[in-house]
Amino acid sequence: MDLYEYQGRELFERHSLPVLSGDVATTPEEAREIAEKLGVRVVVKAQVKVGGRGKAGGIKLADDAAEAETHARAILGMDIKGHTVEKVMVTTTADIVEEYYFSYLLDRANRTFLCIASVAGGMEIEEVAHSAPEKVAKVAIDASKGVDLAKAKEIVALAQFPAEVADQIADIAVKLWAAFVAEDATLVEVNPLAKLSDGRVLLLDAKVTFDGNADFRQAGHEAYEDKDAVDPLEQAAKAKGLNYVKLDGQVGIIGNGAGLVMSTLDVVSYAGEEFGGVKPANFLDIGGGASAEVMADSLEIVMSDPAVKSIFVNVFGGITACDAVANGIVSALALLHERGEDVTKPLVVRLDGNNAEEGRRILDEANHALVQRVDTMDGAARKAAELAAAGV
Repeated sequence: MDLYEYQGRELFERHSLPVLSGDVATTPEEAREIAEKLGVRVVVKAQVKVGGRGKAGGIKLADDAAEAETHARAILGMDIKGHTVEKVMVTTTADIVEEYYFSYLLDRANRTFLCIASVAGGMEIEEVAHSAPEKVAKVAIDASKGVDLAKAKEIVALAQFPAEVADQIADIAVKLWAAFVAEDATLVEVNPLAKLSDGRVLLLDAKVTFDGNADFRQAGHEAYEDKDAVDPLEQAAKAKGLNYVKLDGQVGIIGNGAGLVMSTLDVVSYAGEEFGGVKPANFLDIGGGASAEVMADSLEIVMSDPAVKSIFVNVFGGITACDAVANGIVSALALLHERGEDVTKPLVVRLDGNNAEEGRRILDEANHALVQRVDTMDGAARKAAELAAAGV
């Protein structure tokens, strides 16, 4: 889960990191109230999960509360790269002398954690790494040891932060790592980390990504979720414990195993080229279980998508045998009928692996009007794309 900047600022403040005073507003009037409370010059910033806000006019300085209200009125409802601004953050301004960059992230490629720090902040770190790689320090973090003061000082030295801010940044590095670990984050990024004219170093930006796999021990993270921005089908699938991602296509995909589902997306996309560019409508991994309830929930979610014109159920039997999957499909269709759900979209089913022959026999004997069984993955993908094209 990616946080909005205002949420990241609040999280940093909760972990005793130095941030600007401020709050979030959903109306121009609320922005005015916050500015009045702060009592100084403020900045009004659009809250969207995309870069380029400043160039789009989504960041404005305000000399007083009335101007803050005016800016908020102009920014709220603005479209920034396809994202509608629903909230603005109002904070005090800062007299910036120097801008730095600092982040911790999960380095999947090297199976470790990584700190990236630079004295050249305020711009994309990729651009700095390309144009001035000597200004970017990359330091691997041992998960068993973390970042104590000694490690923080090592990072500060390698990044060549100025001596006058070294102690402050070392302290920030320790606290930011503590926040990173405590919140089960995969990324905490500050750009800029700024030195002010009075000598203080503050975190003027906040980019935070949580690890969704840790939700079971981070009950408080649910409050950060922007439910209005989540696709309703993805919300419904999450409530049923399904691993579902909405895509822009016409063939609903259900499979067992993330790798198989990803391969299925590719095969359907390729087959769909023959039928006018038909594409997958979703990613849905039922994992190792294919009970009637799981299959019924999966079919219900996929069928609820009005863009879906056909469904491809692609299963390779392993721990869960194909006969269990077949029984799950037959029972799921009956269960959906009992629920009053209209099952009107054709299903193409491919079964292979453990007990595949028995699974195919079960489907053949059920002889459901909407189910077509195809033995090969390529053939099933082509049939699903063909049916989707016919149903458009």
